[in-house]
Amino acid sequence: MNLVEMLVFVAYFVFMLGIGLYFFFKSKNAGEKDYFLGGRNMGAWVSALSAGASDMSAWVLMGLPASIYAFGIGQAWIAIGLGIGYALSWIFVAPRLRRFSIAAKDSITIPQYLTNRFLSGSKVLQVLCAGIFLVAYTIYAASSIKACGTLFNTVMNIDATVAMYLAAFIIIAYTFLGGFSAVCWTDFFQGLIMLAALLLAPIFALALVGKGEGAVNAQLPEGFFRFFTSPQDIISGLGWGLGYFGMPHIIIRFMSIRSEKELRKSSVIGISWTAVILTMSALTAVAGRLYLGEIADSSTVFITMVRRIFPALVSGLLLSAILSAAMSTADSQLLAASSAFASDVYKPLIRKNASDKEMLWASRLVVAGIAIVALIIASNPNSGTIMGLVENAWGVFGAAFGPVILLSLFWKKMTFGGAVAGIAVGAGVDVLWLVFASGTGIYEIVPGFIAGLLATWIVSALNKAGPGAQVEAMFDSASKSEV
Repeated sequence: MNLVEMLVFVAYFVFMLGIGLYFFFKSKNAGEKDYFLGGRNMGAWVSALSAGASDMSAWVLMGLPASIYAFGIGQAWIAIGLGIGYALSWIFVAPRLRRFSIAAKDSITIPQYLTNRFLSGSKVLQVLCAGIFLVAYTIYAASSIKACGTLFNTVMNIDATVAMYLAAFIIIAYTFLGGFSAVCWTDFFQGLIMLAALLLAPIFALALVGKGEGAVNAQLPEGFFRFFTSPQDIISGLGWGLGYFGMPHIIIRFMSIRSEKELRKSSVIGISWTAVILTMSALTAVAGRLYLGEIADSSTVFITMVRRIFPALVSGLLLSAILSAAMSTADSQLLAASSAFASDVYKPLIRKNASDKEMLWASRLVVAGIAIVALIIASNPNSGTIMGLVENAWGVFGAAFGPVILLSLFWKKMTFGGAVAGIAVGAGVDVLWLVFASGTGIYEIVPGFIAGLLATWIVSALNKAGPGAQVEAMFDSASKSEV
């Protein structure tokens, strides 16, 4: 155990908790809109880095470099797909979603938006969405908690399960206390740390390799730079980008931005940050191969490289990037799931007259509950890899919500029934493909997304009455407005 590294981690945790406490006392009398959406008052830098950091979980520092390190640069199709999808979501989805969510009765959650978008009194869609949120986000949060356990076990020889409990407690604490504002501001600082770590580590490693340092006779495996691999790898890699159109904890940031002017600025920052992060993540794998040679556990390539190159104080700061990546994603997921439960299930179905204060406490209890279940999954040795857990949750969200969100923003004739069908079919096909057809090598999000798109279109088209004059008028108004 390195005492200096441990002290840096402790200082990092204290800082994160401090942000949560600050926003807890600042917003003691605030309502659910402030807790779940920051009062729609987020600035460009905070929104951009928060969206990026909540997206790029620990897999960008451990999962993706490990995959490229082990199987070659052909795995970079995942990064390419993500980069394209992220840019398209900022350019096409962000401005319209912000406008449409305001027009749809100032909706503060994705299920609420989809219901209000069609002026429906039915709660079917909200309950369906909340159910998918609770299941998928629990799996997604488990991957982040598992990454924290791997980090502490590798760096400090602390039992991985004990480390997971500690990380879960910190994440619960500042999300529980500060809500959306605390999550966004912690994500902002975590995004900066991730950027610094991924810029410094591979560049320093390659510089040392150039000087003749590093592993003796380290060589890249034959075919490592074979970029065009199998068609399945290329389709699946690019398919990852589809997830951005339906990832609630990311696109909710679009709804929180102060103005469209800030949104345009935020899009430039966000797209640039993500492009750099993904490029340097891939470069980390190449640098790790050349500097470290063969290592037993490819998921620790970033950790091992940083600890060998930098003194303890610097390595502690850079390794905090893994904590940043894991925690910035987990907190956003917990908040999105709790907001869906409180606003879309608890108040409309369980306690119709619940006050804002009661709603906030209900959501906080859900944060704790999901984190506990995620912790149980993460601590199970048979739960799978970090990348595997992320892949499963990402696929469900992208297939279920991506087609519906896109069509709700760009197709005037879409109906409420189409939205329900799209979400149910998209999620169903994704899960069935994972269980029965994963041997094809095609990532389940691709068939799930296509199925969801077709289901939404077919069910909407079969409804000869259409969505209704009021819904179409709201669509026209939101399409033209700028707020």
